Amino acid sequence: MNTKVRFRMRLYRDDAIVIGPGKVALLEAIREAGSISGAARMLGMSYRRAWMLLDEMNGALVSPAVITATGGSRGGGATLTPVGECIIRHYQAIESRAEQAAAEDIAALKALLAADQNRSTSG
Repeated sequence: MNTKVRFRMRLYRDDAIVIGPGKVALLEAIREAGSISGAARMLGMSYRRAWMLLDEMNGALVSPAVITATGGSRGGGATLTPVGECIIRHYQAIESRAEQAAAEDIAALKALLAADQNRSTSG
C-alpha cells in the first residue's frame, strides 16, 4: 500500500482561485511544451479551458505569468514570464515547507491506517 500526502494551497480573489495546483501545473506544462495548446494536451484539457485558466490568473496578477506569440512559420507559442517562474518556485516551496512542518503529524496519521486495504472500519 502506497500512501501519499499532498498539500494543495489555493489563493483566492473573491470566489475565484487565482493561484492553485491546477494553474501551477498548467504553468509547468507551458514551460515544458512551449505552447498553451501543447500544455493543454499534456494535461488532458481543452485549449479553451487552458486559455480561460490563464486569463483568470493573468488578470489577477501585477503582470502576466505567460506571454504568447502568434503565427510565424513555427505557429507561435507561449513562454513563462519571470512572474510565472516565480509563482511556480514559491508555490513548490510552500508545499515542501508545509509537508516538512507537518511531517510528525503526517507520520502519526499514517500509523493509524490499516495495512490491509480490504479491511473495513468506520471512522
